[in-house]
Amino acid sequence: MRAPVCAALLLWVLSDAAARRFSEEQMAAVRQRIRSMFYHAYNSYLNNAFPYDELRPLTCDGQDTWGSFSLTLIDALDTLLVLGNRTEFQRVASLLQDTVDFDIDVNASVFETNIRVVGGLLSAHLLAGRAGMELEPGWPCSGPLLRMAQDAAKKLLPAFETPTGMPYGTVNLMHGVSPGETPVTCTAGVGTFILEFAALSRLTGDPTFENAARRALTALWKTRSDIGLVGNHIDIVTKKWVAQDAGIGAGVDSYFEYLVKGAIMLEDEELLDMFRAYDRAIQNYTRFDDWYLWVQMHKGTVTMPVFQSLEAFWPGLQSLLGNLDSAARTFQNYYSVWRQFGGLPEFYSITQGYTVDKREGYPLRPELIESAMYLFRATGDHTYLQFGLDAVESIERIAKTPCGYASVKDLRDHQLDNRMESFFLAETVKYLYLLFDPAHFLHGGGTGGAESWEEGGDSGQCVLGAGGFIFNTEAHPLDPAALHCCSRHAQERQELRDILLSLSQPSSQSEPPASQTEDPPSSQSESIALKPGEKKTPPPLSCPVEPFSARLSVLGQVFSDNT
Repeated sequence: MRAPVCAALLLWVLSDAAARRFSEEQMAAVRQRIRSMFYHAYNSYLNNAFPYDELRPLTCDGQDTWGSFSLTLIDALDTLLVLGNRTEFQRVASLLQDTVDFDIDVNASVFETNIRVVGGLLSAHLLAGRAGMELEPGWPCSGPLLRMAQDAAKKLLPAFETPTGMPYGTVNLMHGVSPGETPVTCTAGVGTFILEFAALSRLTGDPTFENAARRALTALWKTRSDIGLVGNHIDIVTKKWVAQDAGIGAGVDSYFEYLVKGAIMLEDEELLDMFRAYDRAIQNYTRFDDWYLWVQMHKGTVTMPVFQSLEAFWPGLQSLLGNLDSAARTFQNYYSVWRQFGGLPEFYSITQGYTVDKREGYPLRPELIESAMYLFRATGDHTYLQFGLDAVESIERIAKTPCGYASVKDLRDHQLDNRMESFFLAETVKYLYLLFDPAHFLHGGGTGGAESWEEGGDSGQCVLGAGGFIFNTEAHPLDPAALHCCSRHAQERQELRDILLSLSQPSSQSEPPASQTEDPPSSQSESIALKPGEKKTPPPLSCPVEPFSARLSVLGQVFSDNT
């Protein structure tokens, strides 16, 4: 195993030495190239594939893949605003309201519908003010895109109606869960809902969604092994692990991502404690020379000494917690694989230093670019910009077709596949652009608004967009300040109703007030990591004025007191 590791480090040293400093003019030129990439793919989808879910770039037509939602258009909507195209954002937002219907007889992936459709609509709703759209009174606590996201999420709720609270993997949007649906679901399919569902609950005042996500997290947390690991696939009815391989890649990845990002977005230290417990086990049992292997979840013995392309999100996640040295070293290993093939193969044998049979493809995934964006924000090291330029040139050279960008079937000979997944426009292009635009408003910079400040809420006194954004696993940005704003207003309205009710019904004073008999609000729900019966009140949200790089790259600044 030492030979490929040494080769990886040598490649990194050579690339690092050759990396140059990028001037503002050079970064602007790369951003223009990325814009051109986006519009080549986006216009090809509109002209040849809409209203289907995805573009087929080799035959220049479309296909439905995840549920017949015009998925690429939903996924790409917030990217339009990231690139500064407010006019097209407004047009597409109105078009989706008129054309997308979730009351259809379609079997849909619960996981994919949540991260792409619910997440995409939530993000577009929260960015609608910056896009210059006409807003309803009370926005961001109301609005048509929010109602669409809520409608889509309601279609997923029947999947959570299980004895454990862990959801089925597939649900029919009209009829619910099929009687013959398999109870076996991947770990990520259970634990990747807290961002979108908590956002929905706190924006709308309906706790149903966050409660469902937390119940699933509670059940999954209780199934970890004695050495602190979780496997890859679980029976959501019996809680038995069907696939017992433990790692950070496919089938598990976004579960860990959502524990960290959920902790940040919701100021929930329980979620962070859960991740810390997992991370200790991951570091103890799966890490080797800054690679992460797959091991048996109960014994910790190695089962697969491979790197999967989906694992490339890990350095970015580590950087959010301030673990920059470890993150940089792991990124070095992954970058060496990219340089070897011009992309990341789905599976890469660490021991052999080559692709794994039948896993040689690269569907233009964003994860390594995502990590580069976070690491550049945290360190300012232009090596990450050099990687970004490598990625732009590689995708242009290998994957570009006259009708969009095609997934790479085999990185060894660059054969192409007839598919352009929606995440290419939602994530890959977006993260590339944001990597080269450190002053972008999503980073807390001044582009697109006066220091990213907006007003919103029923009283018009909510400060939005000034405390950084949390990206869901499909790169859809969510604004924590908006969630706090709406949940605070909902709490104040409930308190006012309780006061008026007590004044109008003096005879009911002997009974406990409604606020003591109802379930606690979602922000004070039953603890996951604490003992049964214990309650935890999270700290109040600090004034969200710190920039993205400060609030999210250093652990000590995530959970602050009233300072």
